[in-house]
Amino acid sequence: MIKTALITGAGTGIGKTCAHELMRGGYHVIFTGRRLGVLQAALREGEGSGDAIACDVSDAKAVSALFAEIEKTHGRLDVLFNNAGIFTAGKLIDEIALADWQRMIDINLTGSFLCARAAFSLMRRQRPMGGRIINNGSISAHAPRPGSVPYTTTKHAMTGLTKCLSLDSRAFDIACSQIDIGNAASDIAAPLGEGARQANGAVVPEPLMDLRHVAEAVRYMADLPLCANVQFMTVMATKMPYVGRG
Repeated sequence: MIKTALITGAGTGIGKTCAHELMRGGYHVIFTGRRLGVLQAALREGEGSGDAIACDVSDAKAVSALFAEIEKTHGRLDVLFNNAGIFTAGKLIDEIALADWQRMIDINLTGSFLCARAAFSLMRRQRPMGGRIINNGSISAHAPRPGSVPYTTTKHAMTGLTKCLSLDSRAFDIACSQIDIGNAASDIAAPLGEGARQANGAVVPEPLMDLRHVAEAVRYMADLPLCANVQFMTVMATKMPYVGRG
C-alpha cells in the first residue's frame, strides 16, 4: 500500500525539499500552501506521485475542506509534516504591531493546531488506525534570537503541542514528533549567511546547511514504524552559534 503524506508550506524551501524527498521514498505527497501555481510548479519538479491543493492553514474551513478531499480521494493519511510558517523582521516587543503578532500566531501556531487536529481525527478513524505527525519546531524553541518575540513564542508553543499530541495519541497508534532546524539554507534563512544579530549586539555571518539534510531527517522520521518515534530531533549547521554564548 502506498503511503500518503501531507506537507504544509510545500511550495518552497524546506517544505518543497522534504516533499521531493518523500516522493523519492515512494510516498504519494500532497503539496499544500496558499499559492496553487507555486505548488504545481514544485510538484512538477519532483520525481514520483503527488497532488497540489491550495489551502490557507490559518483558515479553519479551508483546512477542513483539505482533509475532506484527502479522505475522499485517498481514504487515509499516513504522515503530516506541519511545516508552514513565517518569520518577521527582528524588532523589540514595543515595536511589534498587534497585526504582525496575530498573523504569526495564526499561521505558525493556529495553522499547525488546525492541521494536527484534522490529521488526528482522520488517523484515529482510518483502518488500519494510526499515522505520524511531524511538527516543524525551531532552535528558537530552545534559545531565542534577539528581537524574535512572535516567532520564538510560536515555536515554544509548538513544543507544547508536540508533547500533548504524543501523550494523547498513544491509544490511537499516532506518533508525534518535532524537528528543530537551525540555519537551513532556505529563502527565509538566507539573510543569516550575510549577517545576523547576536546576543551581544554584534552582526556576524552564520554558517548555513543544505536543505537536503533536513529532508533526509524528515524522511527518516516518517519511515519509522509506528512502534518507534523520534520525539525531538535537532538538525543544524554544525558551526552556527547555538550551543555557545553570544
